[in-house]
Amino acid sequence: MDPKTTILKNIIRKKPILDRDPQFYNEIPLPSWIELSLIDACNRSCSFCPKVDESIAPNTYQKMESSLIEKLCKDLKAINFKGAFCLCGYGEPLLHKDHLKIINRLSDVGPVEIITNGDTLNEDRLLEIYNSKASRLLISLYDGEEQVIKFNKMIKKTNIPENFVILRDRWYSDKKDFGVKLTNRVGTINIGNQKEINLKQKCYYTSYQVLIDWNGDFFLCPQDWQRRISMGNVMQKTFFEIWNGTILNKYRKLHLKGERTISPCDKCNAAGNVYGEKHAKVWNDFYSSRK
Repeated sequence: MDPKTTILKNIIRKKPILDRDPQFYNEIPLPSWIELSLIDACNRSCSFCPKVDESIAPNTYQKMESSLIEKLCKDLKAINFKGAFCLCGYGEPLLHKDHLKIINRLSDVGPVEIITNGDTLNEDRLLEIYNSKASRLLISLYDGEEQVIKFNKMIKKTNIPENFVILRDRWYSDKKDFGVKLTNRVGTINIGNQKEINLKQKCYYTSYQVLIDWNGDFFLCPQDWQRRISMGNVMQKTFFEIWNGTILNKYRKLHLKGERTISPCDKCNAAGNVYGEKHAKVWNDFYSSRK
């Protein structure tokens, strides 16, 4: 396996999902991707992840409740949301004891991908996830090539289609950026060959996606691990009200103009334009038509 090849393959795979023609509700472009952080805990501590520093990202073990999932699904059905979900966020999603129920409920609205370190998986649990309504399981491998052999044997033994599981090599050193698309996670990580912060770089995150934390808080993107500024809470407002709210629109307009001059974006070195070009264009058109 080659880390750059693995990352490129995943980008190509996700492009049709994230960069599809934008959907609208009341003339407002809707996101194509919702990332959910089911639980604020991870059983690993990787050097390129903020979880390595307990002062920044401690394991609190707070978890998303079923009432929040129900509220979110209700809100999304009300606007006829046609996008997809990703279970990852600030923790290991399979540590949430109700992850199967959550997968099945969300799948009534859209496809559900899970990103996991695979540590809790065995043959039975792998089959449970496959037999749920999950659309894809991505396993990040941090220990070495022996994990490829381990999980390929598991996949073959359970007779699960190979395209359901994606194995991602993540065991490399900082010389190969650990096999991840390395960023500074908004100023919380310095390890590896970090890019310089460019305060004039456009960012499309706020045009096509959202991240919802275990308690329903909206955050700008999965880069902001310190959860500096919440855009709103889905238990207090509807999804659409937050997505089209004053705070998120403020950041979105700045991002589309290439301005990263306010917190937390002034500390971020993520490209922010790997996906979302179509969404950025329709948002630009929307704002221009209302000047």
